[in-house]
Amino acid sequence: MFAKLFTLSALAILAVATPAPAADASCSTGAIQCCDSVQKADSAAVAPILAGLGVVVQDVNALVGLTCSPISVVGVGGSDACSANAVCCQDNSFGGLVSIGCAPVSL
Repeated sequence: MFAKLFTLSALAILAVATPAPAADASCSTGAIQCCDSVQKADSAAVAPILAGLGVVVQDVNALVGLTCSPISVVGVGGSDACSANAVCCQDNSFGGLVSIGCAPVSL
């Protein structure tokens, strides 16, 4: 009986002490984003959106994510998996519509 109690206690302590992997662990600029589309800033789909927002991107080859949402936790439960384009972006300040300076991330 004591052995079972000890084993259960040890497992409970281990579960509490083991942190869940965070999505931004490999993204120093914020949360990893899941974007519906990722294209170059000068592409026919992205350029008009950037112009409409008044955003000037210096590097026309910079990748821009469209319709993005943060992935809060990777690998826990699978509910936050990204079925589109997982990226880490330098500028996520456009409310999820546009994220600028993106780089692909492997989940």
